[in-house]
Amino acid sequence: MDKTLTLSALKKGTMRLEGQFVYGSNYTLMVICQYKGKAYQAVYKPVQGERPLWDFPPNTLARREVAAYILSEVLGWNLVPPTVFRTAKLPLGPGSSQLFIEHDPEYHYFNFKKTDQHHFPQVMLFDLLINNADRKGGHLLIDPQGKLWLIDHGLSFHHEEKLRTVIWDHAGQAIPPTLLSDVKNIIPALAPGTPTYRSLQPHLLSKEINALQKRAEALLQNATFPLPPEERRAYPWPLV
Repeated sequence: MDKTLTLSALKKGTMRLEGQFVYGSNYTLMVICQYKGKAYQAVYKPVQGERPLWDFPPNTLARREVAAYILSEVLGWNLVPPTVFRTAKLPLGPGSSQLFIEHDPEYHYFNFKKTDQHHFPQVMLFDLLINNADRKGGHLLIDPQGKLWLIDHGLSFHHEEKLRTVIWDHAGQAIPPTLLSDVKNIIPALAPGTPTYRSLQPHLLSKEINALQKRAEALLQNATFPLPPEERRAYPWPLV
């Protein structure tokens, strides 16, 4: 994948509406982006299609999808498909546009083979960092080349603890040192005024970026995957 070309296509390509994903409570649309003679399938989430939530600021979920992509790239993990926030020439107005990943929808976290389960510590750590409030089993995709991708991060980056995930396989265990090293590297990059901070600013509140940095620091210090909290719901619904 030429990531630079893909991002340009998502930002500038001529977008044609193809259909709608019927699951989920917010508008999620399949589109085709035509750019420089090539067609890119993408998932378009318009801001106006977001259902209001009591605990997340209104009209921010599409922005959080982009923030998850940015953080994945800064970490060097390449977990989130190329994602942009686009404002012009869209069927239903501004929203996020994410490269569609070919996958088998019947193959997900709950029936992953052993060969794909080695991804779980990295996914769990990513969700801890972004404070993912909705990690369902169907949000882990394996493409035809066997690569793992993570999708649906609209309910993330809240400054208060919101983690709800199906992935607690490594709870109470030590975080692998290689993953901790990546977390250590991003902490200074999240300081105000840095390029990473500025790239997140259009998508997150300042207090949310600061909370992200504090979560990274706490994970580095504790070096252990937490146990599911007993005082609140720790799992999303539905699970897939």
